[in-house]
Amino acid sequence: MSSLLSDITHLFHESQEKRLNRPFLKAAMAACAMVSISEGEVQFCDRIRLDQILTTLDRLKIFDPHEGVEIFNYFTEKIKISPKKGHDEALAAVKKVATDKTTTELILRLCLAISLSSGKASMVEQIEIVSLCSLLNVDAEVLGLDMQELVTTIETSDDIKPV
Repeated sequence: MSSLLSDITHLFHESQEKRLNRPFLKAAMAACAMVSISEGEVQFCDRIRLDQILTTLDRLKIFDPHEGVEIFNYFTEKIKISPKKGHDEALAAVKKVATDKTTTELILRLCLAISLSSGKASMVEQIEIVSLCSLLNVDAEVLGLDMQELVTTIETSDDIKPV
């Protein structure tokens, strides 16, 4: 009988933990989607990194990784179909849980992990992360993003033509 009670208690605690962390899952997947789709298409290496995040981060590994991927796909599709509306919906999900410094910085670090999944820094993705930092009132330098270096890179880039 004690085994049955123990199993029920364990299931209850697991259910509670999932319920409490579901907004974080949604916010993390929304933020990662914003960064990943910022160049127009989600890279395969971003999906691999997303799987790694879902299976290793304590707050996320309690969920079935497929659930996280489905949320990520939902936001990337929304952004693809209607960039403004999709971006606003994803940002709203992030802002719901970005109530303390630790959680906000963790979400932004996940975005940085997605951005660096290809082994090189993408200027477009870095700009998206810096934009998120600004919207969430986080100093980008806390994440190791040097604003002056980013501005200099943009100014000297051959991809950007003066109007």
